[in-house]
Amino acid sequence: MKDRQFVSVFRSSKKADTYIYVRRGQKWDDLPEGLRSIFGQPAHAMDLLLEPEKKLARTTGKEVLEALAEKDFYLQMPEEQETYIVDFKRKIEKQRQ
Repeated sequence: MKDRQFVSVFRSSKKADTYIYVRRGQKWDDLPEGLRSIFGQPAHAMDLLLEPEKKLARTTGKEVLEALAEKDFYLQMPEEQETYIVDFKRKIEKQRQ
């Protein structure tokens, strides 16, 4: 993971309050097809120099930089949807037990 990196933030055209963070200059077509189809047409929101200690609205610079290093993007969804997804995964895990 790099100490600092220029990132671009895009807003989803299909999902309200959904953003994706990518390395500045990264090609949209390089992201997974499933992600691109769900996200819709990206609308540029901002560019920023991200450092691990940077506090963001719903995450930290460290989390975003780690995700960029691992999978080339960081997806930020609305809080209520994040909770729904976590609850859904827990429900499935309980059913498997």
